[in-house]
Amino acid sequence: MSELYELGIEGAAEGLAKGEFSSVELTQAVIDRVRAENPRIGAYLTFDEEGALAAAKAADEAIANGRAGAWPSRLLGIPVAIKDLINVKGQPCTCASKILKGYVSPYDATVIKNLKAAGAVCAGRVNMDEFAMGSSTENSALGRTVNPYDVTRVPGGSSGGSAAAVGGNMCIAALGTDTGGSIRQPASFCNCVGLKPSYGRVSRFGVTAFASSLDQVGPMTKSVTDAALLLQALAGHDEMDGTTPDEPVPDYAAALAGASLKGVKIGLPKEYFIDGLDPEVKRLTDAAVAKCAAAGAELVEVSLPHTEYAMAVYYIVAPAEASANLARFDGVRYGHRSARSDDVFNLYARSRAEGFGPEVKRRIIMGTYVLSSGYYDAYYGRALKVRTLIRRDFEEAFAKVDALLTPVAPTPAFKIGEVQDPLTMYLNDLFTIPSSLAGNCAISVPAGFTADTHLPVGVQFIGDAYREDRLLRVAKAFEGAS
Repeated sequence: MSELYELGIEGAAEGLAKGEFSSVELTQAVIDRVRAENPRIGAYLTFDEEGALAAAKAADEAIANGRAGAWPSRLLGIPVAIKDLINVKGQPCTCASKILKGYVSPYDATVIKNLKAAGAVCAGRVNMDEFAMGSSTENSALGRTVNPYDVTRVPGGSSGGSAAAVGGNMCIAALGTDTGGSIRQPASFCNCVGLKPSYGRVSRFGVTAFASSLDQVGPMTKSVTDAALLLQALAGHDEMDGTTPDEPVPDYAAALAGASLKGVKIGLPKEYFIDGLDPEVKRLTDAAVAKCAAAGAELVEVSLPHTEYAMAVYYIVAPAEASANLARFDGVRYGHRSARSDDVFNLYARSRAEGFGPEVKRRIIMGTYVLSSGYYDAYYGRALKVRTLIRRDFEEAFAKVDALLTPVAPTPAFKIGEVQDPLTMYLNDLFTIPSSLAGNCAISVPAGFTADTHLPVGVQFIGDAYREDRLLRVAKAFEGAS
């Protein structure tokens, strides 16, 4: 029999409903697992055991009193790990940065309100690259997270703690955020499902901003069904976030019923199947394509001609928005304040120099440069125009196909400390950045393991904006075929 901590949302919800175990027992199993494994994996920064058990007890009481049906999802009593840039009232929210050391959130982010309304247990706060800037979680200022499949390797990033917690069975599910690939790439590295919703599908209120036109909260889970169940609770209009449309949210779980690839048109963008892919990533991606064909999918070669400019556009737009968003961390209102300041300017400069890590500083400098007088039109303005062309490429592709299939990352998880050059590190998001710029939904689904090192590799499906229902259906059918 499986241990309770190995369950996903679907299995845990079924067990709770049947009375096979309680939420307190489920949560305690997760706590015991975290105590045993976190010293080795380093997924969690903090874990409020007392608060988690209190929430689990409340869920058990609701079930016992017959009030479980009042909750809008199957998350009642389910422990969910929270990435450390999402505000949870009464808990620290450090963004894995020294500059926010000691900060305790006075309010809940909208996604946390939604989780609590669904009866979920906010289990603990997991590690990340500082301010979500990175692809390996090596940029965290508060500790190292390793890959649960090979502790000499990275878990990916920036949602590396979320992926390691799910892949290492230290939670039932987790929340991550994705700006240019930060859910999908670590999901691929840690053998879990990672869904980036369409831009605006999930509220960003209460989520510390990196790049406001790109950031999205999404589920990291043990199955596609679990991703659908968690997204159901997260998605919807929020008056506190003007980018969320006031439109009905589909029933994502219902969309999975009878999922099949028969007759589904899957596009293969020729710009994504390039030389330089790791041989094992190529082998597993080709195998995924073959499985789709064997399951009845119609494979269609498509072209996204402006893909070659996506990386350059992203590293203009994202740092520019980051430089503005991170200006609020100045040593005055909250967080780290330099003790070596004799005037206001030095207070700002020294607090930020002492509090921010190298990668955050690098991106702030890049962003400030491209927004500066004389360079705005040459860099930022032009990048926005090319971003529109990238979005049009996807629109034209989705007029022909139901979903796109691509690799998630060029390589499997690499060794800790192996990638020192920032430009090489940025290439980890080569296949995930374009759909982020376009605002489309995309999902990483486990595709198998490398033959030599037995490392997980995922495959990416990209869907049209606000068609998570169709994307999840395709991903579920592939999961079944695999």
